[in-house]
Amino acid sequence: MKSTVSDAEYRALAELRYRIRHFIQEGDAAAQRSNLEPQQYLMLLAIRGLPHETPATIRTLAERMALKHHSAVELIDRLESHRLVRRSRSQGDKREVRVSLLPQGSKLLERVARERLSELKASGAALADAITALVQHKHPSQRVAKINPPTEAQRRRKKRT
Repeated sequence: MKSTVSDAEYRALAELRYRIRHFIQEGDAAAQRSNLEPQQYLMLLAIRGLPHETPATIRTLAERMALKHHSAVELIDRLESHRLVRRSRSQGDKREVRVSLLPQGSKLLERVARERLSELKASGAALADAITALVQHKHPSQRVAKINPPTEAQRRRKKRT
């Protein structure tokens, strides 16, 4: 049985998309105020935000940013030319290139991240509410089934058909 998408679900999806787009646009503006291209900020964030056990390789960073390998290389080239990151060969595998933040890159990232966190603390509840509305929303037929389980007579009738 195919269920339809309810009006409330459409509204919740639209609200979530609006909130995400707004958050992204504000992040782009914060990066530009710090003289960073939005993609540069995202790459710095990807480098700094990796789990400690995950090396910041070109491949990993390209994957985290949903970029093709050559696009990630070009972006890292630009960051390196501004002295925001440094490339180095892996000790274990000389073919593997790792990327690390330089002090100026860390400083710019900190400035933008601090602003983003401040905004998220101020208006993040609306984004969280939009996500919660979708995650916790159940189609009316699903709610009824949980609240009022089928009676024995209804189950027998269903078996016969």
